Amino acid sequence: MCLGIPGEVQSIVAGELRTGRVAFGGVVKEVCLAYVPEAEVGDFVVVHAGFAISRIDREAADRVFAYLDAIGEAER
Repeated sequence: MCLGIPGEVQSIVAGELRTGRVAFGGVVKEVCLAYVPEAEVGDFVVVHAGFAISRIDREAADRVFAYLDAIGEAER
């Protein structure tokens, strides 16, 4: 099973391999954006193993964040 987490694209570096800084709550990671050439700053992308694999809208990202919060509450 794979788990992709949504994050917000904060910046993009165009080059031989398109990368960007993506925010996951309070954590910002460098992510490969080669598979989502349409992604722009402010977009939400689903990231798996350091690669953005799809773009999603803010509402879908918010639903995932709500599910993750509920799982965290249930574990407590």
